[in-house]
Amino acid sequence: MISRNDPCWCGSNKKFKKCHYPQLKNNSEAPKNYLKSYGIIIKNKKQVEGIKRACKIAAKILDKLCKAAKTGVTTLELDNLANDLHKKYDVIPAPLNYGSPPFPKSICTSLNDVVCHGIPDKTKLKDGDILNIDVTCILDGYYGDTSRMVIIGEVSEEKKKVVATSYQCLMESIKILKPGIKIFEIANVIEKIAKEKDCSVVNQFVGHGVGIGFHEPPQIPHSYNDIQIPLVPAMTFTIEPMINAGLRECAVDPEDKWTAKTIDSEPSAQFEHTILITENSHEILTLL
Repeated sequence: MISRNDPCWCGSNKKFKKCHYPQLKNNSEAPKNYLKSYGIIIKNKKQVEGIKRACKIAAKILDKLCKAAKTGVTTLELDNLANDLHKKYDVIPAPLNYGSPPFPKSICTSLNDVVCHGIPDKTKLKDGDILNIDVTCILDGYYGDTSRMVIIGEVSEEKKKVVATSYQCLMESIKILKPGIKIFEIANVIEKIAKEKDCSVVNQFVGHGVGIGFHEPPQIPHSYNDIQIPLVPAMTFTIEPMINAGLRECAVDPEDKWTAKTIDSEPSAQFEHTILITENSHEILTLL
């Protein structure tokens, strides 16, 4: 990732900040500069409207799934409901058959010590569980991506803390978003809150650009980093901090090659929104 003080990509022998560094004062040049410098797609008005519609449907599907997640329900039954809801809203589940190996289900269901990318199965939800449900849908080629935690019955104080911390990390980091804020500043907010709550921030998975594709540049790390890219209007991306009660490291299941669990079996929690940067601030696109 090119930084402000690195040599410019154009070969001028000048520092990037003195040459082709995107200038916020000239927003008309931002789409071209950001695509060339970072691979970031600055969306046009039509694209923004399409992404907004996809995000609203993703939020509706997620809300219905969270309400259905109760004691005795299996995560596979939630996936079946998700398939029905995608059909009802005439959208495509983005996770299904995505990646290598192809993800086998339409949503991710990450239970207790599963950090992310949990695969729905016949596991029954029980009192004391915490569950993340992650929905990404495609509407007319546009993507909406969001996730939420569900608390099943009475849970431990540790699980309550990690769920509350993950939500606070997301919402407080969103509050700072506006044109000119650098990407690294997002993680600074998240890390500060997590440390205060005696939790850790996963650094193996990140937020990402989204809208035209499922995963676009830029990466949005939730752990400390030095990404100096300034936010500009019409950027769309996710923030989805994965917060652990114990160690931040996680390990991916060697058999299914998707399910990531904490290495110490301590609980993990995550909330996610898709965000649009506006002319002076931001808009959360995956709110109902």
